[in-house]
Amino acid sequence: MTTDTEEKRVLCRVADIPDPGAKGFPSAPGGFYGLFAVRKAGVVRVYVNSCPHIGVPLEPLPDRFLDTRKALIVCSAHGARFKIEDGHCVTGPCLGQSLEIVPHQEVDGVVVVARDAGK
Repeated sequence: MTTDTEEKRVLCRVADIPDPGAKGFPSAPGGFYGLFAVRKAGVVRVYVNSCPHIGVPLEPLPDRFLDTRKALIVCSAHGARFKIEDGHCVTGPCLGQSLEIVPHQEVDGVVVVARDAGK
């Protein structure tokens, strides 16, 4: 029998994510894609770190997921831009597609996802 904590993966404390800002996380053991969390106006969202256009990681440098105004998520490979609120692409070659949202919980100020998130 597995416990709830064995089925979950702690990403970080909410306070570790700048507001506004983003923080990346490597893939889980045995996973293929890393994840990233975005925080804006106190709200945290978690996405799979993979562009829907060509499947590459979004950031050019660690934790650099947002444009200079910190208003949109940007793919460094081709400049596609995604809304922070829902991951929907608003400009670029994947227009109309979306980043994969990862369900998460905030438990005692900590961001938690399913252990297999990103597979």
